[in-house]
Amino acid sequence: MKLAVSGKGGVGKTTIAAGLVQSFANTHKLVYAIDGDPDACLAAALGIPEDTANRLKPIAEMKELINSRGGSGSFYLLNPKVDDVPEQYAYRLGNIRFLRMGEVKKGGADCYCRENTFLQALIASLLLDRGEVVIMDMGAGIEHLSRGTARGVDLMLVVVEPNRNSINTARNVIKMAADLGIKKTRVVGNKIRFDREREFITGSFQPGELLELIKFNEDVWGSALGPADAAKAGKNFASEIETLREKILLELDEN
Repeated sequence: MKLAVSGKGGVGKTTIAAGLVQSFANTHKLVYAIDGDPDACLAAALGIPEDTANRLKPIAEMKELINSRGGSGSFYLLNPKVDDVPEQYAYRLGNIRFLRMGEVKKGGADCYCRENTFLQALIASLLLDRGEVVIMDMGAGIEHLSRGTARGVDLMLVVVEPNRNSINTARNVIKMAADLGIKKTRVVGNKIRFDREREFITGSFQPGELLELIKFNEDVWGSALGPADAAKAGKNFASEIETLREKILLELDEN
């Protein structure tokens, strides 16, 4: 099962992604947690100690590894060997394997640099070749996904909170996901406090697009004052994540 989680910064996307990683880790033998958002820190949200998380080098910055697999001269391989990278370079947390992708490099239309090629090959390996659960915490731009790798995503979750900016970002992500060929995209409303907020989010999407609504949680909000840790977000949040997990399984007919 391959899930991608996206949404505007600040909506709680990383906390929900981390909660899902931990929830699936309770029921599956191996779960890959992929941090594809340069502005987020999925490692800390999973409970990896902050000093350790800060030392985890993004794959995109592992020049020695990238050069050894793709070449360091003017020419480089477009299909570097990466099948062993997830197991060798992932941080292990029980049966969770954490990988930090790093930022996709920007350039002109003809630029397809060595680092981007390596990242795309690695993501393709994770999404297309492996049978384990893979959960990617992504930025709103979902740059790590190409038309080739996107076909491996079973479900794109777009997290929103009760404001118009996050709704507009969600609509853009839904369009980008469709353009890339992702067949299923669903919305998760987060930080819901009042009926008016629930109605606002419900009324902002077409029938069937909204998968779940998650209440505002004081424990989650309090964790924002320090390193985020979904493992300490409280029983109510964990229960809501379990419900979301079951709805994902039903959506994908894997329950």
